Amino acid sequence: MSVVDKELIERIAREVLEEIAKSGVGPSRFASGGGSGPALAPSDLAKYIDHTLLKAEAKPVDIDKLCGEAKQYHFFSVCVNSSSVSRCAGNLQGSGVKVCSVVGFPLGAMCTRAKAFEASAAIEDGAREIDMVMNIGAMKAGDLKTVEDDMAAIRKACSGGVLLKVIIETCLLSTEEIIKSCEIAKNAGLDFVKTSTGFSTAGATPEHVALMRKTVGPVMGVKAAGGVRSFQDAVNMINAGATRLGTSGGVNILKGQTIKGY
Repeated sequence: MSVVDKELIERIAREVLEEIAKSGVGPSRFASGGGSGPALAPSDLAKYIDHTLLKAEAKPVDIDKLCGEAKQYHFFSVCVNSSSVSRCAGNLQGSGVKVCSVVGFPLGAMCTRAKAFEASAAIEDGAREIDMVMNIGAMKAGDLKTVEDDMAAIRKACSGGVLLKVIIETCLLSTEEIIKSCEIAKNAGLDFVKTSTGFSTAGATPEHVALMRKTVGPVMGVKAAGGVRSFQDAVNMINAGATRLGTSGGVNILKGQTIKGY
């Protein structure tokens, strides 16, 4: 990231936080330590979390454990690879915890038809939310039509009230590309923009979350993923404008521990 990009993101982040503070509503009510709002309780934070397991080596017993933790701690959803959706749906039936499947993960470089098929199959197996990865190479090349067509095709596949998020992989994008990605997602009718896969060079930052929130406004969700390693990290992301958090360490975070990795 260039110095200009970093300075612009930091300025926008300050503006977003100032606007939230002036309004007296929204994510800034979840303050921590010296914040102006009431402290965020673990029970409140749990409802922000997509409890995540995307490692290639994850075994069925690991998926079962993930679902058990999601039920115990009342996380919003579990986020898994599409091959695990059916198992999760069975484990979580009647619990109120949703099943989220990643699509085109983690590179986003699959053809659109393959992404759409994977999304449809995951929904058929019980997914109620889809986290697709944007065609990052097309965005870097300035091929905005391909980016939008890709998103629109997965939007079409997500019928029946299925919520769609797009992972834009902020660590690989310039400020302008982050803004364009968010604008395209908004125009394509997606429900959320998401920072990161957790499998690239870096994860979410409050500054990138604030930039995304400022771009999409109040009409879309913003999910921070990768880099949410502690309770304070979670609070910082929410205060910057995140309405959902993706982390593999939700249980440890709720216990006040700091996790390693993403």
